[in-house]
Amino acid sequence: MEQNLLEKTGKTLDEWKALLAQQPFTKHGEYMSYLKKELGITHGFANFITLKFREADAASSTNEDLIVNQYKGKESLKEIFDSLQAHIIKMGSDIEVSPKKSAVSFRVKRQFILIQPSTKKRIDLGLKFNDKPHADRLETSGPFGTMCTHRVQLTDVNQVDTELLGWINEAYSEAK
Repeated sequence: MEQNLLEKTGKTLDEWKALLAQQPFTKHGEYMSYLKKELGITHGFANFITLKFREADAASSTNEDLIVNQYKGKESLKEIFDSLQAHIIKMGSDIEVSPKKSAVSFRVKRQFILIQPSTKKRIDLGLKFNDKPHADRLETSGPFGTMCTHRVQLTDVNQVDTELLGWINEAYSEAK
């Protein structure tokens, strides 16, 4: 993200840090809100800038480490995540990947996919659609609340099939 920061936002990381240093905020969310609402920065870049400014992303919390930690004790699910992520990333260069402590969010203008290893044997794949009925595998959003409109529960990489990839493509198209 740092490599694209100047091109996408018009400022370098050091310039963003200097700007944030002038603000009276103390909380991550306050910086995020300022960057997004006042300066029009996308969620992914606002989070990146804020984390770097607050030095909350110490070397032990790189994106890769966050994902590795999500799958500790759930290693059998990592193949499902890898399969999903590989497909999602190939869909477009405009996709922002944003790992958190317990899930990975994929965004364009809005979040359209959330992948969360919810139990030792299940990944919950959250999808956000504008207006799609729930049916069979395509359940209500469950634990995701308003972050997603639908959920698919995955326990095996073979469930990452044509139908599921079609839903992912549809959610991406609607989010653009």
